[in-house]
Order: sequence, then structure tokens, then C-alpha cells
Amino acid sequence: MNQRARIVMTEDEITAFVGGSRKLQLGTVNPDGTPHMVTMFYGLTEGAISFWTYGKAQKARNIQRDARVSCLIEAGEEYAELRGVLMYGTARRIDDSEGVLKVGMDVARRMAGMPEAEELLTEYVAYTGRKRVAFVVEPTRVISWDHRKLTTSA
Repeated sequence: MNQRARIVMTEDEITAFVGGSRKLQLGTVNPDGTPHMVTMFYGLTEGAISFWTYGKAQKARNIQRDARVSCLIEAGEEYAELRGVLMYGTARRIDDSEGVLKVGMDVARRMAGMPEAEELLTEYVAYTGRKRVAFVVEPTRVISWDHRKLTTSA
């Protein structure tokens, strides 16, 4: 077995890693074709990566023009600890207030690290959500790695 095959995460490992993380690097395509990268807190909406942003933000404008995105979630400091998931996909925009509120709550719960603080979060999300749009990422390709697997016997 080659080294690349040894470090691929299983579906369960990917689900656990994505579920246990809070931030990702979001890549969109600028009008001139260059990448636009930003760090985002994200939620999981019905198991899919979701995020929200102001409707006039560059990333929202980029996605409106070209819905292709990449989402990178990574962890580890030393080479032997590196692990990550890179998801390519299409960002589906959600404009309706109920949908934006749902995604906003999914993001805020994870961002705050307080999944039980519904009342406090609902007020914040409802207030800030007035000028926001939400997106759910529909994956087209997923790449994963876990270098910690290199230190275990093959």
C-alpha cells in the first residue's frame, strides 16, 4: 500500500473530524479568476457544511457569479500530526429568513461552543441575520489525510 492510500480517512473519520471542528478555509473564485480565501466558522445543516455571511460580502458576490467552492478543514502542528479534509463542491444559496436563521443557528451553536444556549443565540442570530445570506455546500469531491496513520504499523 502506498503512503497516500495509508493516510486517507474513512467516511466515519471524515464525519467525526468535520463534526469536531469549527472553522474552515473557504475558497471562492474572484471575478478575475484568482482565488479568494477566508476563514469561516461553519455549521452542519442536515449533515452538510453550511455558513452565512453578509449579502454584500465578496465571498457571497463570488458565489453568486460562480457557485464552485472549496472548504479546507485542518488540524495539527507537526508533520506527523497533520490531518484534514478538503471538500470541493457547489454552494447553494439560501435567502429565505427561516433558512438563514436555521443556518445561522447551526453556525452560532458551534461557534459559541454552547449548544444549549438557545435563547441567547436566537436573539443574536435573528438580529445579525437580517442582512445575511446562507449557503449549504453540496460536495462534488472530498480529499482527506491523517498523517497520524503513518506512525502506526501498516
